[in-house]
Amino acid sequence: MSLVQLGCTIDLPVEELAARRLRTSGKRRTKATRTSEVINIEDLRRWARSRVPRVVFDYLDGGAEGEVTLQENRRAFDAVTFRPRHAVAISECELRTRVLGIDLAFPALLAPVGYSRLMHPGGEAAAARAAGAAGTGYILSTISCYRVEEVKAVSAGPVWYQLYLLGGRKVAEAAILRAREAGCSALVVTIDTPVAGMRERDPRNGMKELLSGSTFEKLPFLPQLFAHPGWLAAFLLDGGLPKLENVVLPGQGPMPLVDVTAALSHTVVTWDDFKWLRQAWPGPIVAKGVLTGDDARRAVDEGAAAVVVSNHGGRQLDYLSATLRALPEVVAAVNNQVEVLMDGGVRRGTDIVKAICLGARAVLIGRAYAYGLAAAGEAGVSRALQILREDVERTLRLLGCPSVAQLNPSYLDVPAGWLTKSLPD
Repeated sequence: MSLVQLGCTIDLPVEELAARRLRTSGKRRTKATRTSEVINIEDLRRWARSRVPRVVFDYLDGGAEGEVTLQENRRAFDAVTFRPRHAVAISECELRTRVLGIDLAFPALLAPVGYSRLMHPGGEAAAARAAGAAGTGYILSTISCYRVEEVKAVSAGPVWYQLYLLGGRKVAEAAILRAREAGCSALVVTIDTPVAGMRERDPRNGMKELLSGSTFEKLPFLPQLFAHPGWLAAFLLDGGLPKLENVVLPGQGPMPLVDVTAALSHTVVTWDDFKWLRQAWPGPIVAKGVLTGDDARRAVDEGAAAVVVSNHGGRQLDYLSATLRALPEVVAAVNNQVEVLMDGGVRRGTDIVKAICLGARAVLIGRAYAYGLAAAGEAGVSRALQILREDVERTLRLLGCPSVAQLNPSYLDVPAGWLTKSLPD
């Protein structure tokens, strides 16, 4: 394994000064101490930025084109304010919810995040273990480097499998069968990726060259690789570039971990594919990437048990509606026929509460836990979940609401038009 298999540069920003409080008397604190002193998800983001190469951090942190949708996901939460009920005594605050027949300790699941093993050697296995310990679920991406059997085995909670058609239908069917036999309880079909979005940070940082280019092509991206010796050592000890263990090509074995932009362009999922997916997968199917009432109703017609209101975290088509803004339309369109989940921009427990008030059964969190994974592995993911869970409980108590189940739009002030927009014919 050569040192030039992956590399990048990073210039530490001024904001990194905030992370230095995680040291005392000139001595570096232990990982456990650093993790316990993280206060919010932004702290984990800063820590992740200081630990991993720019190419890895920007893959996690960035969005498509001008990153307008990426920012809109956050601005939508800022536009919604609370209407609390004061002088209310709450002895016990009930955070549990039920999603596709499974009880969760609080209304958040870990979203599928590709290339997780580049962020930390623990990768998907570490995230799934942390999710199970927190009483919630984990969704394993097709673009993952731990076998689905390994991931399900280490988690005490539910594991779902997210599907791209990488390698074609036969390869996908084999992966679906493995997920079923491993005990995954739902299949999440991503419908918003006919091609990969133009994530401009990736070509600037040499993602394609570093994953699959020649040694000569890698050279421009290597000079500051050694600025991250901890990450580099862990990467090399983990064996260097892993493979996509759940995309097994006949006669070749697992697909190499390469830039998947070209591969995705040949694997578009259509509504017609739901017919054979229902035959291949007898359990609940979740359609991820729904933003309109039309697509929500089509998902119901095609047999989806749930939909995820998602714009892929602002990583596909730019200038899309924020997911929180699109949520009420989708909720109205499905009319309680299926469960509605949501992702995009969730960084605080208040964000989760706002989504539940507007009709989501639960949210999927992606970057929020991935920052923790990149920063400190399983301990970082656990801390992210702890922060969000405590945020949700505190928010409910301050709202005067005793349970997640009792949240509704009356607890919010929502911008004009969000709840009254007429649905398309």
